[in-house]
Amino acid sequence: MKEIKVKKGEILQRSGELHTKVYHVKSGLLRSYSIDKNGRENIFMFAPENWVIADTNDPKIPSVLFIDALEDSIVTVLPKDLEREKENIAALTKRLHVLQNRILMLISSNAIERYEHFVHTYPSIVQRVPQRMIASYLGVTPETLSAAKNKRHKNRNT
Repeated sequence: MKEIKVKKGEILQRSGELHTKVYHVKSGLLRSYSIDKNGRENIFMFAPENWVIADTNDPKIPSVLFIDALEDSIVTVLPKDLEREKENIAALTKRLHVLQNRILMLISSNAIERYEHFVHTYPSIVQRVPQRMIASYLGVTPETLSAAKNKRHKNRNT
């Protein structure tokens, strides 16, 4: 385990790498994402302070996610240890719960509901992340997100 300083834009992990690490964010903001066959980024998750981010593949299987810093950050780097993960059932269960809710949200919610879910999940980063990244996380276009936010704002003011 070691602590490192990461500059905004620095890539900690690239898709295809083996023996990837687990990153615990002490300060700053990281994200994980994939790049599809059309070159489009698809954001998987954000990791603000006190969140953990990693590719969940076995260390012997190439990672599918990139991880980079959206802000200057300080992170604790841990080796990926599946045995340790198995022992930390509470954290693993929490992670699975978050992923399950996200999948259900993506397949059953409209853009406004997705945005509200994002605000609830990541209240500390709504103003720190560009709208195009939030749209990518929500699986909508930036234009759809903008329209949803405008409709949400109008609904709250009527």
